[in-house]
Amino acid sequence: MLLRHAKTETDAPTGRDQDRRLDERGHQDAAMIGDFLASHPPAPQLVLVSTAVRAQQTWEFARAAMQDRVAAPQVELVPELYGAEPMQILHQIRLAAVLDPQQLLVVGHNPGLHELALALTGQGDSDARQELSRNMPTSGLAVFDFETDDWGDVSFTRGNLVMFITPKLLKQGSD
Repeated sequence: MLLRHAKTETDAPTGRDQDRRLDERGHQDAAMIGDFLASHPPAPQLVLVSTAVRAQQTWEFARAAMQDRVAAPQVELVPELYGAEPMQILHQIRLAAVLDPQQLLVVGHNPGLHELALALTGQGDSDARQELSRNMPTSGLAVFDFETDDWGDVSFTRGNLVMFITPKLLKQGSD
Protein backbone atom coordinates (compact mmCIF):
# COMPACT_ATOMS: atom_id res chain seq x y z
CA MET A 1 0.00 0.00 0.00
CA LEU A 2 1.30 3.43 -0.95
CA LEU A 3 -0.15 6.45 0.87
CA ARG A 4 0.70 10.03 0.01
CA HIS A 5 0.78 12.36 2.99
CA ALA A 6 -2.35 14.42 3.70
CA LYS A 7 -2.99 18.09 2.87
CA THR A 8 -0.52 20.51 4.47
CA GLU A 9 0.05 24.10 5.35
CA THR A 10 1.77 26.09 2.62
CA ASP A 11 4.84 26.99 4.68
CA ALA A 12 6.23 25.72 7.95
CA PRO A 13 6.97 28.23 10.71
CA THR A 14 10.63 27.19 10.45
CA GLY A 15 10.69 27.71 6.69
CA ARG A 16 11.90 24.11 6.19
CA ASP A 17 9.86 21.95 3.82
CA GLN A 18 10.34 18.89 6.05
CA ASP A 19 8.61 20.74 8.91
CA ARG A 20 5.34 21.46 7.07
CA ARG A 21 2.36 20.26 9.11
CA LEU A 22 -1.07 19.01 8.16
CA ASP A 23 -3.83 21.57 7.89
CA GLU A 24 -7.38 20.91 9.15
CA ARG A 25 -8.43 19.19 5.93
CA GLY A 26 -5.31 17.04 6.18
CA HIS A 27 -6.29 15.91 9.68
CA GLN A 28 -9.76 14.92 8.44
CA ASP A 29 -8.51 13.22 5.25
CA ALA A 30 -5.82 11.20 7.06
CA ALA A 31 -8.42 10.03 9.59
CA MET A 32 -10.78 9.12 6.73
CA ILE A 33 -8.07 6.96 5.11
CA GLY A 34 -7.32 5.34 8.49
CA ASP A 35 -10.99 4.53 8.90
CA PHE A 36 -11.02 3.04 5.40
CA LEU A 37 -7.95 0.89 6.16
CA ALA A 38 -9.53 -0.39 9.39
CA SER A 39 -12.77 -1.33 7.67
CA HIS A 40 -11.14 -2.96 4.60
CA PRO A 41 -8.78 -5.67 5.86
CA PRO A 42 -6.12 -6.74 5.78
CA ALA A 43 -4.52 -3.90 7.72
CA PRO A 44 -0.80 -3.20 7.41
CA GLN A 45 1.57 -5.16 9.64
CA LEU A 46 4.50 -2.85 8.92
CA VAL A 47 4.39 0.87 8.13
CA LEU A 48 7.36 2.73 6.65
CA VAL A 49 6.96 6.47 7.22
CA SER A 50 8.98 9.37 5.85
CA THR A 51 10.56 11.49 8.59
CA ALA A 52 8.88 14.65 7.25
CA VAL A 53 6.43 16.03 9.82
CA ARG A 54 3.49 15.84 7.38
CA ALA A 55 4.07 12.14 6.69
CA GLN A 56 4.38 11.32 10.39
CA GLN A 57 1.21 13.28 11.18
CA THR A 58 -0.63 11.54 8.34
CA TRP A 59 0.22 8.19 9.88
CA GLU A 60 -0.67 9.40 13.41
CA PHE A 61 -4.15 10.55 12.33
CA ALA A 62 -4.74 7.42 10.22
CA ARG A 63 -3.58 5.18 13.07
CA ALA A 64 -5.81 6.98 15.58
CA ALA A 65 -8.81 6.31 13.32
CA MET A 66 -7.84 2.62 13.18
CA GLN A 67 -7.35 2.36 16.95
CA ASP A 68 -8.90 -0.66 18.66
CA ARG A 69 -10.15 -2.12 15.36
CA VAL A 70 -6.91 -3.59 14.04
CA ALA A 71 -3.69 -4.82 15.60
CA ALA A 72 -1.06 -2.12 15.96
CA PRO A 73 1.52 -2.49 13.20
CA GLN A 74 5.25 -2.08 13.57
CA VAL A 75 6.25 1.44 12.46
CA GLU A 76 9.62 2.44 11.08
CA LEU A 77 10.64 6.05 10.39
CA VAL A 78 12.68 6.04 7.18
CA PRO A 79 14.60 9.25 6.36
CA GLU A 80 15.33 7.94 2.85
CA LEU A 81 11.63 8.22 1.92
CA TYR A 82 11.74 12.04 2.00
CA GLY A 83 12.20 13.28 -1.57
CA ALA A 84 12.78 9.72 -2.76
CA GLU A 85 12.60 8.64 -6.38
CA PRO A 86 10.73 5.45 -7.35
CA MET A 87 13.81 3.19 -7.22
CA GLN A 88 14.73 4.49 -3.76
CA ILE A 89 11.22 3.76 -2.46
CA LEU A 90 11.26 0.33 -4.09
CA HIS A 91 14.58 -0.35 -2.37
CA GLN A 92 13.00 0.43 1.02
CA ILE A 93 10.08 -1.89 0.19
CA ARG A 94 12.51 -4.69 -0.64
CA LEU A 95 14.37 -4.10 2.63
CA ALA A 96 11.08 -4.85 4.42
CA ALA A 97 11.76 -8.51 3.57
CA VAL A 98 13.85 -8.68 6.74
CA LEU A 99 10.70 -8.21 8.85
CA ASP A 100 8.55 -10.32 6.49
CA PRO A 101 5.22 -8.52 6.82
CA GLN A 102 2.22 -9.84 4.90
CA GLN A 103 0.95 -6.28 4.35
CA LEU A 104 3.15 -3.20 4.06
CA LEU A 105 2.15 0.47 4.01
CA VAL A 106 4.53 3.20 2.83
CA VAL A 107 3.68 6.81 3.77
CA GLY A 108 5.58 9.23 1.56
CA HIS A 109 5.61 12.00 -0.99
CA ASN A 110 5.04 12.89 -4.61
CA PRO A 111 6.34 12.86 -7.22
CA GLY A 112 8.23 9.67 -6.27
CA LEU A 113 5.27 7.85 -4.73
CA HIS A 114 2.99 8.53 -7.70
CA GLU A 115 5.70 7.55 -10.18
CA LEU A 116 6.32 4.33 -8.25
CA ALA A 117 2.60 3.49 -8.16
CA LEU A 118 2.41 3.94 -11.93
CA ALA A 119 5.56 1.88 -12.48
CA LEU A 120 4.40 -0.99 -10.24
CA THR A 121 1.05 -1.29 -11.98
CA GLY A 122 1.04 -4.14 -14.45
CA GLN A 123 -2.63 -4.99 -14.25
CA GLY A 124 -5.63 -4.34 -12.07
CA ASP A 125 -8.93 -2.56 -11.75
CA SER A 126 -9.38 -0.40 -14.86
CA ASP A 127 -11.19 2.44 -13.04
CA ALA A 128 -8.49 2.53 -10.38
CA ARG A 129 -5.76 2.52 -13.03
CA GLN A 130 -7.42 5.38 -14.89
CA GLU A 131 -7.85 7.44 -11.69
CA LEU A 132 -4.26 6.77 -10.60
CA SER A 133 -2.92 7.74 -14.03
CA ARG A 134 -4.35 11.25 -13.54
CA ASN A 135 -2.82 12.05 -10.18
CA MET A 136 -2.01 10.80 -6.69
CA PRO A 137 -3.51 13.60 -4.60
CA THR A 138 -2.84 14.16 -0.92
CA SER A 139 -4.14 11.20 1.11
CA GLY A 140 -4.27 9.08 -2.06
CA LEU A 141 -3.94 5.37 -1.28
CA ALA A 142 -2.88 2.82 -3.90
CA VAL A 143 -3.33 -0.82 -2.86
CA PHE A 144 -1.38 -3.49 -4.73
CA ASP A 145 -1.21 -7.24 -4.70
CA PHE A 146 1.86 -9.11 -5.91
CA GLU A 147 1.90 -12.78 -6.81
CA THR A 148 4.88 -13.51 -4.61
CA ASP A 149 5.70 -14.12 -0.98
CA ASP A 150 9.13 -12.51 -1.34
CA TRP A 151 9.39 -8.71 -1.04
CA GLY A 152 12.57 -8.97 -3.11
CA ASP A 153 10.41 -9.98 -6.09
CA VAL A 154 8.34 -6.78 -5.98
CA SER A 155 9.23 -4.92 -9.16
CA PHE A 156 7.94 -2.66 -11.88
CA THR A 157 4.86 -3.84 -13.83
CA ARG A 158 4.42 -6.89 -11.54
CA GLY A 159 1.73 -5.33 -9.35
CA ASN A 160 -1.98 -5.82 -9.53
CA LEU A 161 -3.61 -2.48 -8.60
CA VAL A 162 -6.45 -3.71 -6.38
CA MET A 163 -7.81 -0.25 -5.61
CA PHE A 164 -7.01 3.42 -5.61
CA ILE A 165 -8.76 5.48 -2.94
CA THR A 166 -8.81 9.20 -2.21
CA PRO A 167 -10.84 11.19 0.30
CA LYS A 168 -12.72 12.76 -2.64
CA LEU A 169 -13.66 9.31 -4.01
CA LEU A 170 -14.72 8.15 -0.53
CA LYS A 171 -16.92 11.23 -0.12
CA GLN A 172 -18.48 10.66 -3.57
CA GLY A 173 -19.22 7.06 -2.61
CA SER A 174 -21.00 8.08 0.56
CA ASP A 175 -23.24 10.65 -1.18
